[in-house]
Amino acid sequence: MDMKAGTNPLLQPWDTPHGLPPFDSLRPEHFEPALAAAMQAHRDELEAIATQAAEPDFDNTAAAFDRAGAQLAGIAAAFYNLTSSATSPELQAVQRALAGPMAAHHSAVHMDARLFGRIAVVHARREALCAEQRRLVERLHLDFVRAGARLPAAAQQRYAQVMQELARLTTRFAQNVLHDESSWQLALHGEADLAGLPDFVRASARQAAAERGVDGHLITLARSLVVPFLTFSQRRDLREQAWRAWVGRGENAGEHDNREVARDILRLRNEQARLHGHASYADYSLADTMAGTQTAAQGLLNEVWPRALAAVERERAALHEAMQAAGERGEIEPWDWRYWAEQVRRERYAVDDAEVKPYFELGRVVQAAFDCATRLFGLHFSARDDIPVYHPDVRAYEVRDREGRVVGIFLQDNHARANKRSGAWMSSLRWQARNGAPQLPVILNNNNFAKGEPTLLSLDDARTLFHEFGHGLHGLLSNVTYVRLSGTQVLRDFVELPSQIFEHWIGEPEVLRRHARHYQTGAPIPDALIERLQRARRFGQGYETVRYTASAIVDLAVHALTDAEPPADLCAFEAELLQAQGLPPGVGLNHRLVHFQHLFASSGYAAGYYYYLWAEVLDADGYDAFTEAGSPFDAEVAGRLLRHIYAVGNSVDPAAAYAAFRGRGPTVQPLLKKRGLLEAA
Repeated sequence: MDMKAGTNPLLQPWDTPHGLPPFDSLRPEHFEPALAAAMQAHRDELEAIATQAAEPDFDNTAAAFDRAGAQLAGIAAAFYNLTSSATSPELQAVQRALAGPMAAHHSAVHMDARLFGRIAVVHARREALCAEQRRLVERLHLDFVRAGARLPAAAQQRYAQVMQELARLTTRFAQNVLHDESSWQLALHGEADLAGLPDFVRASARQAAAERGVDGHLITLARSLVVPFLTFSQRRDLREQAWRAWVGRGENAGEHDNREVARDILRLRNEQARLHGHASYADYSLADTMAGTQTAAQGLLNEVWPRALAAVERERAALHEAMQAAGERGEIEPWDWRYWAEQVRRERYAVDDAEVKPYFELGRVVQAAFDCATRLFGLHFSARDDIPVYHPDVRAYEVRDREGRVVGIFLQDNHARANKRSGAWMSSLRWQARNGAPQLPVILNNNNFAKGEPTLLSLDDARTLFHEFGHGLHGLLSNVTYVRLSGTQVLRDFVELPSQIFEHWIGEPEVLRRHARHYQTGAPIPDALIERLQRARRFGQGYETVRYTASAIVDLAVHALTDAEPPADLCAFEAELLQAQGLPPGVGLNHRLVHFQHLFASSGYAAGYYYYLWAEVLDADGYDAFTEAGSPFDAEVAGRLLRHIYAVGNSVDPAAAYAAFRGRGPTVQPLLKKRGLLEAA
């Protein structure tokens, strides 16, 4: 659509508080012409760098490249945030139309021989630079190489085609999953269908029905609704319906079937890797990680897997005992496990989610996260109603440091919606940098909690909020010069450390006593309940570890295949692999390939779902520094955590950054202890 710059708010100065996108005036038809204009502006900036007469040096080449494309980055960030968090058929159509051109633009930039030649000259002379400049040059040079800059001309042409097609397919994969999630619902009719559901689940189901314009109660595939339903519903037949719909996302014949889409993605990724001279996509992907090789990543999975299998069998025995005591016979099916685990949790640990949730009202959990950030890092969060947001669910905050200086803007979007993808994630509308005019970070957290009056969270939900807030802090606390090195743009198996280590604080008794208060009475959570939660925290870790590790094993295996043609039936490949690995019946896995958005909605975690476990080795070992210091808010340890983990972005090699924080490299024992796996082998 032809739209002049004068009528397109995206191409005008963003005259909003802190320069946020003017969300209230944006329409889907604004994005295609705006992104086209911004891509042209970026090409013009790069042309000036490539054709200048001056000899390549850091300032006129590397630093200039890092500054280029700011307008494109801002518009693209606004667009992709909307397509994830508040999409529409019109936005989805624009997303499909732009997937190829955006990928083509990226390829053209990184295959420009003139630009790469200048970057290569600076790279060859990098030892004369300071540490942060050298890191930027090394990362930019590697970006060019991994995007095909060194390939022969014919291979470059094919590589660009592969990347464009991958962009189209990953967009389609994500939209197919969203379709299956948003179109399925289970209506509950009468008290018989509601049997066993606590008030908070009923309230969320009523809210889900009201949002869809129907009376009564609905179960949707939002994780924060379907998991409690599987946990509490006494109706085994309805649990089975919900479970089958949940695990069947992406596997429904017709327009939104992801089985062939995933195969096409795997086929193209294999070709991408072979163009780079790698035998498999896993080899290509892992080359730029802390692990470095399949052997290292698989080695960690192999360390945990047998211990997790032993732990889950101990848990199964407890569940069977509970079933028999209740007069139930037969085997535990996947739709039964959470239900019977909840019965055991109640019986053995006197912990009931229905008792716990009233102490975890969403607003109080948000304030607990803010308070921990204040006590650890000196940050203060002030609500700002004048900052433009894209949906009424979103809350905007101005973030200041101890001296009162604004350090960033934080947006939090906590509720599930039909037009929002599932899961939880952090994203950025703008990265922190000071290469040129200093720019404040604008950081977003998305969660998918089912709405209620009020919204009550499980302890797992609260951990999720703290996890994403840890990512958010990684973006907000960034203190680097260059955009490319800012915030969470680190090696992928390091990126989960700042998020996972922050989860620890929501389990600290000191934090719970301060913030966990009953939503009706305001009474603090009883010490006896905190003690029970502490005793119960390792119960179910076998189940969770097996499900996670099974998904990581499948991911690594499918991306390690060297054949150009992927398996004809990915679902059969997955089932046969897990059977060979000894996945116990009734347990299942976190994500099946046909809806595994970590892998197929983008390349971010492809051959890298192991990242969470790798980072958990770091976070468990790292949090022990606070334990050793005797306080979860020890100022000296918090200062090291800020300086060496949260603030440095990608300006320091991650292994060196961790060693600077901890004083040594990590060990795996704290992870095994945390998950209760030391006795399991």
